[in-house]
Amino acid sequence: MTTQRKFNPRSMILLVLLLLLLLNVVRTMRTTGGITYGELRELFVQEKVEKFTINEHTLTATLQDETIATCFLYSFDLFYDDLNDLVVDQYDRGIITEYNYFADHSTNWVQVLLPYVLAVMAFILLMNLMGRIGGGGGVNDKMAHFGEARVGAVPEGNKKVTFRDVAGADEEKEELQEIVEFLRDGEKYTALGAHIPKGVLLVGPPGTGKTLLARAVAGEADVKFLSISGSDFVEMYVGVGASRVRDLFIQAKKEAPAIVFIDEIDAVGRQRGSGLGGGHDEREQTLNQLLVEMDGFSANEGVVVLAATNRVDILDPALLRPGRFDRQVYVGLPDIKGREEILRIHARNKPLAEDVDLSQVARGTPGFTGADLENLLNEAALLTGRRDEQFINKSAIDEAVIKVIAGPEKRSRVVPELERKLTAYHEAGHAIVMRALPTHDPVHQVTIVPRGGAGGMTISLPEEDRSYLSRTHMLENIVSLLGGRAAEALVLGDISTGASNDIQRATTIARKMVGTYGMSEKMGNVAFDAGSDEVFIGKSMGHTRPYSEKTAAEMDEEIRCIIDRCYDRACSILEEKRPALEAVAQHLLQHETLSGETFETICRESEER
Repeated sequence: MTTQRKFNPRSMILLVLLLLLLLNVVRTMRTTGGITYGELRELFVQEKVEKFTINEHTLTATLQDETIATCFLYSFDLFYDDLNDLVVDQYDRGIITEYNYFADHSTNWVQVLLPYVLAVMAFILLMNLMGRIGGGGGVNDKMAHFGEARVGAVPEGNKKVTFRDVAGADEEKEELQEIVEFLRDGEKYTALGAHIPKGVLLVGPPGTGKTLLARAVAGEADVKFLSISGSDFVEMYVGVGASRVRDLFIQAKKEAPAIVFIDEIDAVGRQRGSGLGGGHDEREQTLNQLLVEMDGFSANEGVVVLAATNRVDILDPALLRPGRFDRQVYVGLPDIKGREEILRIHARNKPLAEDVDLSQVARGTPGFTGADLENLLNEAALLTGRRDEQFINKSAIDEAVIKVIAGPEKRSRVVPELERKLTAYHEAGHAIVMRALPTHDPVHQVTIVPRGGAGGMTISLPEEDRSYLSRTHMLENIVSLLGGRAAEALVLGDISTGASNDIQRATTIARKMVGTYGMSEKMGNVAFDAGSDEVFIGKSMGHTRPYSEKTAAEMDEEIRCIIDRCYDRACSILEEKRPALEAVAQHLLQHETLSGETFETICRESEER
């Protein structure tokens, strides 16, 4: 489909004027010999002209030294009135031996007006360029509003968001309820000598509902909600970011009581003086202005600043002190109860089949954020529509859960038979080892159908939420990750690159156990790598490792010992469960996918034989 651009008269006029200018300049360059009228007049006064001819608007003169000079005349009348008496006198005295007038006595208005046309064109082009920089529209308007904050208010027609629309965040809503009550009736608190918190920082992983909570606070308090992203302050032009910060608070004060919401504040609130070279750049000027506006000499009565970030560790300390962001509210992952409430909110306008149990769905989706759960139900609805069904059933939701976790299936990919066999034993090895480990999460699905970038997948879903991970659980996680590589070596007598991601994840866990969590008996309860994840290159380059080369070598050796012990354990499990490994692999080669219930049945049957 092609789109046609609308005719722009202004662009056409500019193009015509530019072409006329170029044609006239080319003609002038072609017909003139490079001297001006003033220089020509001086030649006549000094009696250096022997003969000359005027043809049209060009004067060609032969000088006493036999050189040729030409000059373009804007007006013959001007030349005649100025030099004709001088020419006649020199002719009578024999200085000028010959002269001829074949002139067009009309004035060349193009040449006369050329400087003015050029000035007008330059002005129009400049204004057009400034309009484009401002984003189109009126030039004066854009230039006047370039430093204004581009806030996004909630449209009038949109439904007002309240705390009833936020689920899985009961404690967070309690923390923000004080802000709501202060905005509704601040006299009750001012009578007690309290003042409204100037800023509340919502901290948490992406997708947990920080922006939704901010909108709910504005909806509950029924006040103006001005939202802006941190990246909207940062511009290539010096001073624009600080100007937009000032304008943002000016707008908020006019609308007071109001809530200012800055999403992704880490884009502008990053720690000053960090990074290679440091420096007082545009972003730091913007941050300085934000600090002044939040707690400076000017008062912000009735204005509360809410901000959201998932990187509170990189924010400037001056931004986090009391008087600016007085309160930090952590918005974490929802628990099983919260996930069920979130699912019920997003399922309000979706027709669910009778076999769908949202509490069961919540139990099988630990670690999902609110955005993940919304996406899950949306994917289930899309899949139901693709199947031409009227109700979203359990099968569609189960498929949507796997799709959100691992990506869509790629059944059209042609997989060689040898690769299918290797993938089947690899995934069967993962599943058999997981089943044999006491604290590992149960197997939910095993498949050799490619999903995302993986050739196959063994998916386990935890039965309960975990806040902490034990040493035993982490070791068993490493064992299960190495189960695929162990199965390849045991059955096929060879290994492949398919286990590369498993080995990377296992090594990362072992390294954190030794260097961060103090879970190594040899290294003791010491956190060697605590706080070493630097965001800024320059800051990390200025730091040295807080341990010696000998300690680093001992850590590497301990990590390798953990990996080797876990790999040996995986090999011993598979040797003991070899019949189950073969049975699961053969079932995968025939059916490509098996559920957790089918997997458990196959394992029990192989043990009974």
